[in-house]
Formats: sequence, C-alpha cells, structure tokens
Amino acid sequence: MAAPYRKVQPKQFPKPLTSYDAEAAAYWKKFKTPKYITETASVTSIHFSPVSPHDFAVTSSTRVQIYSSKTHKVEKTFARFKDTAYSGTIRNDGKLLLAGDATGCIQLFDINSRRILRTIHEHKLGNNGQILSCSDDKTVRVWDVPSQEAISIFSEHETLRLWDIRANKVVMNMNHGYPIESVLMFPGGGVVISAGGPIFTVWDIIGGGRVMRSVSNHQKTITSLCFDSSCSRLLTGSLDGHVKIYDVTNYKVVHGFKYEEPILSIALSPDDTILVTGMTSSQLGIRQRQIPVQEKSTTALNQGKRNFRGGSWAYFKRGEEYKDVEEDIIIEKKMSEGTGIPDYDQFLRYFQYSKALDSSLKVGVRAINTISLLLELVRRDGLRQALAERDDASLQPIIRFLTKNINNPRYTNLLVDVGNLIIDMYSTSYGLTPSPIIEEFKKLYKKVKSELDYQIELSRVLGSLEMIFVAAENAHSIHNNNSSIQTEDEIQV
Repeated sequence: MAAPYRKVQPKQFPKPLTSYDAEAAAYWKKFKTPKYITETASVTSIHFSPVSPHDFAVTSSTRVQIYSSKTHKVEKTFARFKDTAYSGTIRNDGKLLLAGDATGCIQLFDINSRRILRTIHEHKLGNNGQILSCSDDKTVRVWDVPSQEAISIFSEHETLRLWDIRANKVVMNMNHGYPIESVLMFPGGGVVISAGGPIFTVWDIIGGGRVMRSVSNHQKTITSLCFDSSCSRLLTGSLDGHVKIYDVTNYKVVHGFKYEEPILSIALSPDDTILVTGMTSSQLGIRQRQIPVQEKSTTALNQGKRNFRGGSWAYFKRGEEYKDVEEDIIIEKKMSEGTGIPDYDQFLRYFQYSKALDSSLKVGVRAINTISLLLELVRRDGLRQALAERDDASLQPIIRFLTKNINNPRYTNLLVDVGNLIIDMYSTSYGLTPSPIIEEFKKLYKKVKSELDYQIELSRVLGSLEMIFVAAENAHSIHNNNSSIQTEDEIQV
C-alpha cells in the first residue's frame, strides 16, 4: 500500500525584529502609571529575588526592606546597621540577604528569621560561598563567607578595570571618561556596559576592551543599569528623571518613562512584570505590567497551578474561558473547494510539475507558498521538468515572480538559481526578435543590477566608516600615550 501523500509545507523563516511603534504599544505601554511609596530617605538600591515570587529588596537610609511583588507591601525589615546601608542584595536561592553600610561593615542575613549569619568588618553581590564588595577606599575585595577572610584584594581602582582573580592582576583598563556609577555585563561575559555622566559605553572585552558604542540620550548622570529577562533590552535610569529602554542590537531608544524626581536606582523583575524605580526624594515608584490572559494561563500551567489530568472532563474543557487579545495572530488557510488541499498540491501529487508551478503563480497565492513549492521541486529534482517546453505566455509569470521577489534576502539564493536555470534553458530561443518576454528579462536585469549597485555602495560606506573608526581609535591611543609620557616627565621633574 502506497504511503499517504504529504502536502507541501510552507517554509518557516525567522520573524523580523519588532518595530518601535509596535513594541511600545504592545509591550512597554502595559507598564501603567506607577504606584508611589515613601521610604525614609533616598532609595539607593533595588534588587529582585531570582526565585519566584520575585520579592524585591529596597535599600534606603539605615535599613533594607523586602517588598512583596504581589501586594507591594513590606514583608521584612532589616535595620541592624550602624550607618547608612548600601546595596541590599538577595542571594540566587532567595534565602539570604547581603548588605553593607557606611562604616565598612558587611552583614549576611537569613531572610526568614532576619538573623545575622556573618559580619565582616572591612570596608554586595553574593554567590553561595563568596562575596564581592566595593568601597570608597578604591578597593574591591572577594571574601570567603565561612572564614570571613578576604581572598582577593584589588586596589588603586580609578577606572573601569578587568581583573584576573587567580593572579590578582589587572588584565584590561578602560577609560569611561566620567566617574562610573554602574557596570553591567552581558551573560556571556564578552561585552560589558559602563554608565557615568550622561553616557553609557559598550566595551568589547574579547576585542581587547575597544569601544563598541557610546550612547548619550540623557541630560544628566546615568545612575543605574539593568537588563530585561532576555537581555535584549537595556534600561537606564538618570538624574534627569527619565528611564530609557534600548534595543541592544542597535542601542536605539524603543520606549521611555518620565518621573518627577531624579532617579538613583532601577530594577526589572525576572519575569518582566514589575519595574521599580528609586528616587532621591525617598519615593519608590512601582509599575506593574498588565499580563494578557493567555500569558497568565501559560504561566500558571508552567508553575503547576493548573495541572489537568489527561482524559478528565476538566482536561477537555481547558481553555474555554480564553479571550482573544490584540496581539493574537490569526492564520487563515485557504483550501481548494472539495479537495482539502491547494491546487498545486493536487498537481504535485500526480507528478504534474509544470501545472503545479503554474498554479502556485496564480493571483492570490502567497509568495512563501510558491517558494516552498520551488524548494520541493528542487528536492524532487523536478525543477527543470517544471520549466521545460514553455512559450512566452507561460514563461512570463515566472519571470515576473523573480523580478518581484529576487531582492528579498530570504528568497534570493533560491531565485538566483531558478533564474540561472531559465537563462541556461532559453538563452538560445530568445533575443533574435523583439517579444514581450524580452521586456520581462530586461526588467529582471534592471532589478538585479539595481540591487548589486546598492550593495556595492553600501560596502563602500561601511569601508569608509571602518577607516574613520580605526583613525579615531589610533588618535585616542596616541593621546593616551602622550598623556602617560607627560605624567612620567612631571614625576621625574
């Protein structure tokens, strides 16, 4: 018994990046007007727990408070500090809280009992066994929690530096140009972002610390940086009262929020539903994103809150309360009447390749379906058969399709091969006398030539930009070397 015929499946291409307007309307605008809570003093640090339900630590004055992500109310207060507290940070398992104060003391708390587990008397980010601390004494120290001893000390810290912890050695110096307020590293570790003054700078660590991008969209000092959960968006907070959101592929602003007070700290929850902003006026701004119904359902299922037993009545009734939202994409599938499959599939099923190609070129058939059919003909080694023995009338639709779609980067490789095959098959039949098909070939030629000219011009522009960047880097290096020589001469004098 012959195997059942399998229809041509439309080829799937990566979706293009969302445009600014669509993203702003469909996502970031869902973070509604903030709810304001008054703290005791300026809010200098905000940190979300990495584990659900993602409560967050707020550092202000001489205390650190844990807020509920659901009720936005204080659940725990840690006030056993002798001076102003700094950088309250929740450990990656959500069980411990680490914070320092202005006296140089670092304390490790058990969140449930609020008991102090360790106290280190030397001058904020913890893993399970070590702590990294930073101080105004220009040192960075790595501590072993059980022994409460510093295992690495990095001193003379005046610029952005990359250290080798194993050798206590500086391996890279990067001059931001302003006092650095915040540093953020991409998960892979190859790119780091520094913020200070009204700019943030993106550094290529793998490339030797070269500047990849320097962006200035704020009027005053940028005080804090954070990523969204996918690290595809960068958020910056500034003393100008603005929070700006950037697309990390090109560092263009895709959205922003305006506050009435200067911003000292920002944080976005790991599930991208809560944006918290700390201000100099002791105000804490909390924006909650409205989650679409289907996202709530998916989240609940993932968390095991709606675990339907297979075969049960509830299992078969699941989803009946779902309501569509504007972000839903409805895919309509047009079938041939009475057959259940498109006409070109009917012809392809009986190996009528030429008729299948003609059917896919009819008005109303999407380009992706024609592309998918061409790929199937290539796979079956039937493309030459589908193109053979054609007259002007039957060849024109194919040439028009090539002319219309050959500059689409998703289709170019395939359509160039199809075009070359057509020229190879019919080059001896046309060109002797004027005909409509010759005009179609001329249009195709003009389209290809125009695209090639555009690519050549684009390459020239990119080459010119590369020369400018290299010249700028060389000038910067010469300036730094001259400054170093001048400093050494002054010291000798």
